[in-house]
Amino acid sequence: MGRKDENRDRKRPRARARADALQGPGPVPLQEKNRARELRTTAWWRKKIAAGTCHYCGKTVGPHGLTMDHIIPLSRGGTSERFNIVAACKECNNRKNYLLPAEWEEYLDSIKNPPR
Repeated sequence: MGRKDENRDRKRPRARARADALQGPGPVPLQEKNRARELRTTAWWRKKIAAGTCHYCGKTVGPHGLTMDHIIPLSRGGTSERFNIVAACKECNNRKNYLLPAEWEEYLDSIKNPPR
């Protein structure tokens, strides 16, 4: 085996690293998803959704129309702790996707005040 084999092996990790960087937010740890599932069964969560109001848009959609949303998404380093979880309507939760609070506020401002 000559130098060519050594160079070929050395280049592979770089290509893989670039591909990983282009994929976007990273994988979500399974323990965080499980913790969120556990929180969904608590009295705390039932109380949070009882009013049926979305945290983001303020619409009243009823308790069954709300979903659990992580303010700082799990894919961006958030955790499934009570301080990081809010009740959001499905529409807001889908639109927010994996945005951070500042990015989400910019998005909402752009909707409220469209450029002229």
